[in-house]
Amino acid sequence: MNQIRSGAVFAVLVAGCAGQQANNVEPTVVPPPPTPVASVAPPPAESAPKPAEPPPVVRTDFGKLAEQPVSLYTLRNQHGLTAKIMTYGATLTEMDVPDRAGKFADVVLGLDSVDSYVKDSPYFGGTIGRVSNRIKRARFELDGKTYTLAANNPPNHLHGGKRGWDKVIWDAEIVPSADGPAVQFKYVSKAGEEGYPGTANAKVTYTLTNHDELRIDFEATTDAATPLSMAHHSYWNMAGQNSGTILDQELTINADRYTPGDPVPDGSIKPVKGTPFDFTAAKPIGKDLKAAGGKPVGYDLNYVVNGEPGKMRVMAKLKDPKSGRVLTISSEQPGLLFYSGNFLDGSVKGKGATYAQYDGLCLESEKFPNSINVPAWKEAVVLKPGQTYHHTMVHAFTAE
Repeated sequence: MNQIRSGAVFAVLVAGCAGQQANNVEPTVVPPPPTPVASVAPPPAESAPKPAEPPPVVRTDFGKLAEQPVSLYTLRNQHGLTAKIMTYGATLTEMDVPDRAGKFADVVLGLDSVDSYVKDSPYFGGTIGRVSNRIKRARFELDGKTYTLAANNPPNHLHGGKRGWDKVIWDAEIVPSADGPAVQFKYVSKAGEEGYPGTANAKVTYTLTNHDELRIDFEATTDAATPLSMAHHSYWNMAGQNSGTILDQELTINADRYTPGDPVPDGSIKPVKGTPFDFTAAKPIGKDLKAAGGKPVGYDLNYVVNGEPGKMRVMAKLKDPKSGRVLTISSEQPGLLFYSGNFLDGSVKGKGATYAQYDGLCLESEKFPNSINVPAWKEAVVLKPGQTYHHTMVHAFTAE
């Protein structure tokens, strides 16, 4: 508006000047209106820096075993789920997952120090090898030779012996993965260790995927024929590791049959229908627990998982109705061992908790227990030179 008005005045003055020039009068020079100066906005205030995202994998010291350092690797995915694994036993010490309201809880039983794992751990979170579960009477025959093992679960051999793979220090390195943060552990089990033939080179890789899965990939080779069946041995409680028993949590097992025994399987296979071992439909773990028998009372048996061994399939689903947390386990192994924490008796304490009977349960994908002594199962558990043992176990975490 000011520019238009100034322009009109300028035109009138110019016309007047023309008349003055005609009368030889010095013209009056009127300068043009000033060019408006554009207003300059002050520079925007600097925004507060965003807090740095924690790195997907962090290594920290976790003590020593006989002066040998033990490291702890913390894996964190894009949704905030956290897994912690230490080099002693390639052991999962913590697993934090959310409930239906987004509240996180640690859902695996565990201890506070390496010393506690050495003295007190009933295989909490460990990598089991060379052979998981029991071998009857701690002996087997292979290629015409009889091997005698430690009877560390009298009269049977259990979870690799007195110093199985859950009780050694593994080498570890962070490895690239497009699926999420990952750490790989390696261990060389020399020929004769715990009575087993052949030197076995073992690997276990933990990947915390951005699909909220904890994937565990086992691998092994050998230079001589040997029985080999690795397993993961976490005790799960989907309400949280310091929240009481798992008896009200609902379990589904994708298996119509199981392998009866004492608790070592005798080679027979029976249907679960009509027995307390039937979890083909979801039911509270405590519903038929007393009827399952055992000393102490509870579940400790191997299921013949439905579907074709060697192909990935869902094995089990565990749900805590109160929090809504759900664990779904998949694997390609032939069997799933369900153990309801029968031997926990309050003597083991860790992470602010005192672990009483049934405060956690194990779901272990593996070869059938005692396979090496059952002719129909034996071939599946023997690893030979030139072969590579593979076993994948996926723990998927959701909420309902």
